[in-house]
Amino acid sequence: MPYRIFIKYCVSCLLFAIMSFAFPPFAVQAAESTLALVKERGHLVCGVSQGLPGFSSPDDKGNWRGLDIDLCRAVAAAIFGDVEKVKFAPVSSKVRFTALQSGEIDLLVRNTTWSMHRDTALGADFVAVNYYDGQGFMVRRDTGVKSALELDGASLCTNAGTTTELNAADYFRANDMNYEINTFENANESVAAYAAGRCDAYTTDQSALYAYRLQLRDPDAHIILPEIISKEPLGPVVRQGDAQWGDIVKWSHYAMLTAEELGVNSTNVDAMRKSKNPTIRRLLGIEGSFGDNLNIPADWAYQIIRTVGNYGESFARNLGKDSPLKIERGLNAQWNKGGLQYAPPIR
Repeated sequence: MPYRIFIKYCVSCLLFAIMSFAFPPFAVQAAESTLALVKERGHLVCGVSQGLPGFSSPDDKGNWRGLDIDLCRAVAAAIFGDVEKVKFAPVSSKVRFTALQSGEIDLLVRNTTWSMHRDTALGADFVAVNYYDGQGFMVRRDTGVKSALELDGASLCTNAGTTTELNAADYFRANDMNYEINTFENANESVAAYAAGRCDAYTTDQSALYAYRLQLRDPDAHIILPEIISKEPLGPVVRQGDAQWGDIVKWSHYAMLTAEELGVNSTNVDAMRKSKNPTIRRLLGIEGSFGDNLNIPADWAYQIIRTVGNYGESFARNLGKDSPLKIERGLNAQWNKGGLQYAPPIR
């Protein structure tokens, strides 16, 4: 080896050794670990909506309730065994991804649609779908409108910074109809504008339409049109580059789905720990060590089910038969009951 090349080679090796010693590859990863930050802080910070009944909204005592809230609590239970170790940060649809990217929140669970652009261009990862939805329209009953195809020339109200604007544009263009759209910072402003007659129709996810209709002075004076014009898979979002954190959030949701499928719920979970069914025993941490790779306790799923319940319990009390919304399970039924909710096996 020529002398000069030898010297350059040795200098490169020396620099590599110094950099490796000063900045070991796992040190950077550990410093950026969301789980480590959450544990050090002592609680999770979960970004939620500013108030969407059924998904995330405070009750009359200021306690947050909803399907998204339950998932936030499930993650806290998996990590700490305590559903109270979570703080909720209301964020608008316009700033939700900025709040996640900046580290203001650890997790975004805010009825947020999983799309290719959001999943690839915003430094964010969608890790599950906790509600399958679709965009619809609400109009006043006395207009006589029965179909979205009768909305040619209508004015629409919706939230700024959401997929609803593009969906509406695509739908009206595809059906050769004209429209105008008025966007607002948050859903409360949009609904207030619709209620005040500033637009002919309010458009957003259909589940939200059912929720906001209940808040109007005379809910029966408004109807939700039958058309669903988009696919809106709603789910939790984490920052890119932290696979372990994404896995914790993902499997917290899957644990709730698996529990429902196996008939394990918040009232029988302690008795189920004595089950001889190996699938149930793995779920509840009696067999296996499925918390190890996530760096959380072995009974992480047991803590979720004990304190939050399974997915079916959460759906029923927030959106379904035990809630004011009375939304049918539909696409959100278990896979073996005609729905799309499906959890990979814990094994």
